[in-house]
Amino acid sequence: MIAKFLRLGALLLAMASVLVLLYGRGLWAGHDQHRHGSAAPGAAPAEPALHSHAAASGGIPGERRVLYWYDPMHPAYKSDKPGIAPDCGVQLVPKYAADDSTSEPMPPGTVMISPQKQQLMGVRTATVARESLVRTIRTTGQVAVDEARIAHVHVKVSGWIDKVYVDFVGQLVRKGQPLFTLYSPDLVATQEEYLIARRGENSLGSSPFAEVRQGANSLLRATRDRLKLWDISEAQIEKLERTGEVSRTMTFYSPVTGFVTDRKAFPQTSVTPDMELYTVANLSTVWVMADVYQYELPYLRVGQRAEVQLSYYPGKTYTGRVSYIYPILDAQTRTAKVRVDLPNPGFKLKPEMFADVQLQVNYGKQLVVPQEAVLDSGERQTVFVAAGDGHFVPRFVKIGPQVEGKDVILSGLQPGEVIVSSGNFLIDSESQLKDAMSGMQH
Repeated sequence: MIAKFLRLGALLLAMASVLVLLYGRGLWAGHDQHRHGSAAPGAAPAEPALHSHAAASGGIPGERRVLYWYDPMHPAYKSDKPGIAPDCGVQLVPKYAADDSTSEPMPPGTVMISPQKQQLMGVRTATVARESLVRTIRTTGQVAVDEARIAHVHVKVSGWIDKVYVDFVGQLVRKGQPLFTLYSPDLVATQEEYLIARRGENSLGSSPFAEVRQGANSLLRATRDRLKLWDISEAQIEKLERTGEVSRTMTFYSPVTGFVTDRKAFPQTSVTPDMELYTVANLSTVWVMADVYQYELPYLRVGQRAEVQLSYYPGKTYTGRVSYIYPILDAQTRTAKVRVDLPNPGFKLKPEMFADVQLQVNYGKQLVVPQEAVLDSGERQTVFVAAGDGHFVPRFVKIGPQVEGKDVILSGLQPGEVIVSSGNFLIDSESQLKDAMSGMQH
């Protein structure tokens, strides 16, 4: 009998020890609070539940506790339970406790969006990185004659054209090819003077008097120089000396190889030195005058490579170099002319042809983000940086040129940061709504 009482006392002592242990861990207090509706002595009072859903959410680890429900169209309206807003009939949305407090202070405008909501909003992210950027400026151009390779043919003495050897525009002439013959009384008289000076030099060149010898030589040299200044060639002067006969007409030759683009030389026509008889253009090299918009001009430089294609020669690409950027802008098209020097083998490129021009601009390595990641309000540019745990922080940035769907970032971001590349308009709306609500609450 005594042994039975001893075993019963030991069992009661063990149960008392378990109750004390449970009470110390707070489990019994929670049970007592659940039964009697009040906290155990010394325990913190439990927060009142606004709704059965909120109480259930607050009791499940990892779930956010609902503070209240509000009208997204009129954030000042709040309710302790879900439903429909009385004014506009909009579904009330919950305000979570986690929206107001985080583990550390976040910058203004920061929003927290759950993964489920991010999926519904179509949020995608991208990593800020440095990339080698090459931009292609595509424009149109027109083939033109190289002005440095145009020759204008004049005579330097008055006379009459006798014969014409090049008699139509577009004819290809070679350097030294005869163009026309000219009768000029001045040329005839000068030839006679030259022959007289030559005979005088032969007879007086051996005179014992130095003044006589020098006079004869000076007269011959002056007459010869006059013929050369009138574009009489050395071969013609040698022929005059060899034959001793004055030519009634003198032949004039082309100074360059090229195509005749203008002609005013006709037989039996009186000409003077101010008349341009032929215009000859050398088309072995041509210009392509490309039109480039004013916002693209800062990225061009003299000497950079250019590619030219023409619809007349499919699959053929000509390569040239930018030789000049014109300083005048067209007031109507807002473009400036950019000159490209282009070799023209076989004379396939003809003046006035239209061409497609591609200019490569190398920016080197730049910090870039997708162009759709930047919200541009005109006054400032904003991106949203993913700060982890569903938080998105607005960041003001300064952008440079836009290249192939990407924006160059001059300041505001660092390599390796993760930013929102899609869905940022909805995140921006959430951020502005939160700022508006914070202002109303304060």
